[in-house]
Amino acid sequence: MCMISDHFSSYEFACRCGCGFSAVSTELVVLLEDMRDYFSAPVIINSGCRCPQHNSRIGGAKTSLHLDGLAVDCMVNGYSSEIVYKWLESEYPNSLGLGLYRTFVHIDLRNDKTRWNRC
Repeated sequence: MCMISDHFSSYEFACRCGCGFSAVSTELVVLLEDMRDYFSAPVIINSGCRCPQHNSRIGGAKTSLHLDGLAVDCMVNGYSSEIVYKWLESEYPNSLGLGLYRTFVHIDLRNDKTRWNRC
């Protein structure tokens, strides 16, 4: 297992189909480390990078930033997705793509601020 930061390994970001594709932006890892520090709890990556085939199979957008290692779907142990989303919104009010889902938060490094709620 290759650690890419104090608390995250490259394995956590790898495509879930098992193809071996594993890429993640350093900026995104720094953001996730900040989130872990704030909540003092593990951040669980549900979906990191995706190969085009896996992304297509699960119904991901054709231009998903997961394809480039610029997005994650995650949760923080012991905290609701709403609490995590609100913290992210307060910390990054003018940037990021943030999506609120019932059991996770989507975070991406798009150039413009975008928000959505799928609860």
